[in-house]
Amino acid sequence: MCIRARAVSGGLLVAGTTSDAGKSVLTAGICRWLHRQGVKVAPYKAQNMSNNSAVVVGPDGRGGEIGRAQAMQAAACGLAPDLRFNPVLLKPGSDLASQVVLLGEAVDTITAGTFRQLRPRLAETAYAALAELRETYDVVICEGAGSPAEINLRAGDYVNMGLARHANLPTIVVGDIDRGGVFASMFGTVALLDPADQALIAGFVINKFRGDLGLLQPGLDMLRQVTGRPTYGVLPWALDLWLDAEDSLAYGRVLGRPAAPHGSEWLDVAVVRLPRISNATDVEALATEPGVRVRLTIEPAELAAADLVVLPGSKSTVADLDWLRETGLADAVATHVAAGKPLLGLCGGFQMLGRAIHDPVESRQGSVPGLGLLPIDITFDPRKTVRQSVGTGHGGLPVRGYEIHHGYVSQADPSLTPLLTSDGGVGEGAVLGVVHGTHWHGAFESDEFRRWFLTEAARLAGRSGFRVAPATSFAAARERSLDLLGDLVEEHLDTDALWRLIDAGPPTDLPFIPPGAPS
Repeated sequence: MCIRARAVSGGLLVAGTTSDAGKSVLTAGICRWLHRQGVKVAPYKAQNMSNNSAVVVGPDGRGGEIGRAQAMQAAACGLAPDLRFNPVLLKPGSDLASQVVLLGEAVDTITAGTFRQLRPRLAETAYAALAELRETYDVVICEGAGSPAEINLRAGDYVNMGLARHANLPTIVVGDIDRGGVFASMFGTVALLDPADQALIAGFVINKFRGDLGLLQPGLDMLRQVTGRPTYGVLPWALDLWLDAEDSLAYGRVLGRPAAPHGSEWLDVAVVRLPRISNATDVEALATEPGVRVRLTIEPAELAAADLVVLPGSKSTVADLDWLRETGLADAVATHVAAGKPLLGLCGGFQMLGRAIHDPVESRQGSVPGLGLLPIDITFDPRKTVRQSVGTGHGGLPVRGYEIHHGYVSQADPSLTPLLTSDGGVGEGAVLGVVHGTHWHGAFESDEFRRWFLTEAARLAGRSGFRVAPATSFAAARERSLDLLGDLVEEHLDTDALWRLIDAGPPTDLPFIPPGAPS
């Protein structure tokens, strides 16, 4: 494998027939495969829409946000996350409005109408970030968003074919066969594009296949006949690929594949699937522990049956708190606590536990009552706290995490015990009886602290037979997942053909498939 001398690096765009078709994992898999070949490779997604974000320390020392999938892809490349890997991040706060994070910094809140006015600035920033990356790295693997055949959005697109056209990127389209209709969606994706866009669509990858590949082959042959484009490979269904989900909707009801308990009893964890849930990846660390069954739910009855209930982060704390009350889940949470069983609130979920929330920023509803389970008040500040955090938990256990929030504890009972202590000696979060809360995301990726917390939760829930495994490593689980992605690409895709695309650019003999979008 070699890289020809050129003005800019090699590149590739991974597009998809739909959202959640497998773009993020395929991008990460190609990145890991190239990294293992000794290639200096970086990931890139011009614009991401997700409330699952990661904190990156920028060149000025300040914390910024990128999509969590791009942080995962950076790890696949053996790199620390970089703000340029995801220059535009849209964080939905409602069905009509999103916060705009530009190169890590929250700069505006937009609606569909105002987005059109801001789009030229976003595109300029995204293109400049890609240009810098292509000057720094041998290869940049780009990920699209949604589908490139969203023809209603094509005029201002800078994420899919707009990006491919701007940077002359060969593009592969991945489709999820588990959803059905994969051949029609792949053909239709190409056929709806105009000739210049079609000229960059080099071929396809099928994702999540289960069964006899021989039964699939006639379809692959016909797809090549009608499009003039090959399928570069078929990725099998892999049950172990569930960490670092870009969106909570990618989860099933139960996270991962719960391993058999180390002791004689399971610990059942119910995570409330809030409408604007953010950083749902926090609970993935709990799900890596043997004997811990983590499920997302919107059913009050499932909270009643759980040993531990988790209120996760939220992009719209007050609105999601209203939803908790409307659905009866707030009463179910209170009943769970009254029964002496443990409750954990994370960031927005922690804020909901207090006496009152004073919010002139996010919801602009002023002061609203909280759940009243902790003697704290929360006040929202226009300035967003975005930083990596280091400290200790119970008995001095080391903890690392990160913070992304507008709300802060403005009043608290002075006798309240903190859950964590920062490395500066400042208490963080709170513990009161069975109720625990913190603003820190990612704290349970710290193995010793996670094991202590689950042991304590089991004690409070009366699960005396539950035992944590002594050596579970979340970091090792993440690395195994990334290595599995690299293995899948190496074993099931035509990597020689992929490398030719990366090195030589789009093929020059791709046929036009009518009707094509009107020019």
